[in-house]
Amino acid sequence: MKRLEEEGDIAADYLEELLDIADLDGDIDIDVDGDRASVEIRGAEKLKRMNEPRGELLDALQELTRLAVQTRTGDRSRLMLDICGFRAQHKESLEDLAADAVAQAKSGGSPVPLRPMNPFERKVVHDVAKREGLRSESDGDGKDRHVVIYPAS
Repeated sequence: MKRLEEEGDIAADYLEELLDIADLDGDIDIDVDGDRASVEIRGAEKLKRMNEPRGELLDALQELTRLAVQTRTGDRSRLMLDICGFRAQHKESLEDLAADAVAQAKSGGSPVPLRPMNPFERKVVHDVAKREGLRSESDGDGKDRHVVIYPAS
């Protein structure tokens, strides 16, 4: 727990400095969510607009922040970053997408491939498929990596 709190503090310091350099507003909230540090930038409307619609900025900032934490601690970080609730809203829409694909796999009886996704997105889809009793696998490489949901056998 102490290590995760330290990761959150390091991440918050890094992000505050980055926001200052970029002359962007935002407040940093730190939490521990399960087995990882969780940091959210709130009240950053300009940053929120720059992140939409797909969250590429969020992914990039998360990786940079993880590297900053790793540089300071010497350990790989699994820190999760969010900007103005984007990740939570995005997770909800991904769960809906996955539920539709699960229904399609159940009714159609054939595998349902989804669009390419980042690791966070793929995990959300895998979790929904598992919860619904179906098997899912990631397929493809790099930016083409996507989830395929298989009907029950």
